[in-house]
Amino acid sequence: MREITTADLFCMEVINLCDGGRLGYPNSLELCADDGKVTALIIPKECGFLGFGKSEHYRIPWCRIECIGEDAVLVKLTAAELQGCLRKGSGKKK
Repeated sequence: MREITTADLFCMEVINLCDGGRLGYPNSLELCADDGKVTALIIPKECGFLGFGKSEHYRIPWCRIECIGEDAVLVKLTAAELQGCLRKGSGKKK
C-alpha cells in the first residue's frame, strides 16, 4: 500500500477522466467525524477576474476518485455530476 501526505496530495492536479478537464488543486479534505474516513476532496474553483469575485469550490466525493498517481488525481464525473459537486463559499466552516 502506497502512502502519501496531505501536502503531497494538495500539490497534485485533479483531472476529470470524462472530459479531460483540469479541476485544479485540492486544498482540503472532508472527514467523517464518526469513523475518521475521508469522504470528499475539496477543490477551490477560480472565479472572476484573477480569482477575485464569488467564492466557489468543488466537493468531489471520495468514491469518485479513480486513481491517485505520482503527479495527478484522476476523477470520473459527468458534466451533470460535476455541476452537482459545485458549492458556494470557500468550503471552510466558521
